Amino acid sequence: MANLHRGDISTHPDVSEMRARYARMLGGRDVALVDGPVFLLGLYCAASPWIVHYAASQPALMTHNLILGIAIGLLALGFTRAPERMYGLSWAMCAMGIWLIIAPWIVGSGPDKGVIINNVVIGAVALALGLLCAGTAAKSTSRP
Repeated sequence: MANLHRGDISTHPDVSEMRARYARMLGGRDVALVDGPVFLLGLYCAASPWIVHYAASQPALMTHNLILGIAIGLLALGFTRAPERMYGLSWAMCAMGIWLIIAPWIVGSGPDKGVIINNVVIGAVALALGLLCAGTAAKSTSRP
């Protein structure tokens, strides 16, 4: 049986390639702290019709926020799992944020003040986090 040495990998034949890959993977992780808040925002967006109590009065907006909340949560999981590929989709989150701001008047039917404030706040936070992710991704891809 082969003598397996566990611990120090500095003698591994592929150590330089592994270090370079690790550096590349961490290179786009300038916004790693944003992944969690984006996921939590998606969860809140999906649950907000029941939290703010408009699930019965605004069924179309309830379905809308549920779907967009799941989409934002999936984006956050993508940002975490494959950051190099997914941060280009930060602009999609910006678009979702803008859409969430105007959705109460387009999707909803006579929304009250609480529904409007809820969606505007969710949309503004999604827009801000999307801009933060997109700006950082643009900055990290422009580095030599």
